[in-house]
Amino acid sequence: MTARILMAGIFLVGMWGVVADKNMMRKVFGLTIITSAVVLLFVVEGGSVGTAAPIMEAGVYNIVDPVPQALMLTAIVIGVCVTALALALVCRIYAATGTLDIEEAAKRMGDGH
Repeated sequence: MTARILMAGIFLVGMWGVVADKNMMRKVFGLTIITSAVVLLFVVEGGSVGTAAPIMEAGVYNIVDPVPQALMLTAIVIGVCVTALALALVCRIYAATGTLDIEEAAKRMGDGH
């Protein structure tokens, strides 16, 4: 229960960064925080009390399902790719407008700057 509350708090911090901030770089950081919170939640909730890692040993019958961990490894790779793409886009917008403020960049791009 405590882990769920902690992950929800981390998720909300990331969501606040995406929604409330005008700085594009901070929005990307917020998106990364959201991704991390979701991955941590799935990894924490993927295990069960009284189970062991799925390593072949004699006498181990209760094993943890490895699918959530495998899915989260995929989610981490996708999150890194999305972050890299977002940072590249922010760099291009900054090079074109000279600002990281999303509203100011929209004004400058509308003026043909």
